Amino acid sequence: MQPLNELSSSIKTAKLTDFDAWHGRIVVWLAAATAGLVVVMFAKATEYATELFFHVQKMNWWLPLIITPLGGVLIVWMTRRWFQGAAGSGIPQVMAALDHESPDNKYPTLVSTKLAIGKIFLGVGTLLAGFSAGREGPSVQISASIMHAFRHFLPYGFSVNPKHLILAGGAAGISAAFNTPLAGIVFAIEELGRRFEQKTNGVIITAIVLSGLVAISLQGNYTYFGSISVGIVDKKIILPVLFCGLLCGIFGGIFSRILISASGQMYGKLGMLRRVHPLWWAGLCGLLVAGLGVVSNGTAHGTGYQTAQNILMGNTTEQLWFYAPIKYLATIFTYLSGVPGGIFAPSLSIGAGIGHDLVPLFGHEYYNSAIIALCMAGFLAAVTQAPLTSFIIVMEMIDGHQMVISLMAITFLASMVSKIFSKPLYATMADQQVGMAQKLYQDRRN
Repeated sequence: MQPLNELSSSIKTAKLTDFDAWHGRIVVWLAAATAGLVVVMFAKATEYATELFFHVQKMNWWLPLIITPLGGVLIVWMTRRWFQGAAGSGIPQVMAALDHESPDNKYPTLVSTKLAIGKIFLGVGTLLAGFSAGREGPSVQISASIMHAFRHFLPYGFSVNPKHLILAGGAAGISAAFNTPLAGIVFAIEELGRRFEQKTNGVIITAIVLSGLVAISLQGNYTYFGSISVGIVDKKIILPVLFCGLLCGIFGGIFSRILISASGQMYGKLGMLRRVHPLWWAGLCGLLVAGLGVVSNGTAHGTGYQTAQNILMGNTTEQLWFYAPIKYLATIFTYLSGVPGGIFAPSLSIGAGIGHDLVPLFGHEYYNSAIIALCMAGFLAAVTQAPLTSFIIVMEMIDGHQMVISLMAITFLASMVSKIFSKPLYATMADQQVGMAQKLYQDRRN
């Protein structure tokens, strides 16, 4: 009888017969599945928008000089008019929601159903207009907003509070966007949960995984950049890891510092133009992105996914030595403009461009893709200062499990070097978002 009593006690402790507990779990899992579905649909829409833009760009090379500035003006006007809080990546907003104390767990300028809708349409519009942006950051805010909206259906006293849903939603966004459930879990722990004191439980972890599984079921169990062959990885790769890690750390740190400065107060005539005439400013930034697109035959535009994939697979027939600096500048101008858009995918593509330029320095002892993959992980880690997330994302996206140690080494090295030049990107921006949210809340009360 003793084993039966222990089994009964275990069932009660695990609340396997508690209706409210199961009610709560089902709500969380349904929220995760919904978030995964929406993120996949958002991804498909951004891909279609990017293809449509490049189709137009190939018809007439000068059309982006009109479409991108005017698109930037329209998108920024709509963002400021109806969707305040939807500008930029979306990850700082989610982190700010985790830090910001709000009555009744409402975060209208950080995560909400309205912002999710706005982020979807404006994020698609950003790529349709030809800006250099990614969909992963917006996916984090969209997914967090959707899961947070499901808080109304949780039973009273359920162990998962609304902030847990925001955390899980943000991580589920990464999981579904990249088709990498493991990266979503690590992202929750390393980046979103860096200052979130409460521990997440098994329900939240399963929600993150479920969102990724929804993405896999809809899109197939594919790797984001495809499977690559890197040959034998041995001690000779130490030199590329050190050199590429140092270089990516420097350029990634500078990139991060510029974005942090741009998200705060800008001074001088340009800063005044941005504050007084934000729409003209958006048009100017759009014109600069379009100009970079003209001189680079269009590679400045979009997420950079296709170019990065071609570089990784060795399918490039044209000289792309200029790709990294062009994409670097185009992404900065896109962020400066104030349009909604992420930096994950552009950062990976910039890293691929850097790796492409560094390959000749190391001869042909290694398959080119290995060095390119290292730079992708290194540059992303330098920009985000989230080394674990960065190396797992790249490892899962390229099916590069044989490179685990070298990817881990370069991400930690690049992240450390980046800290010399910049504060943590998302955490610093999140602090700015908290201040803005508190100001808006006080303004509404007054």
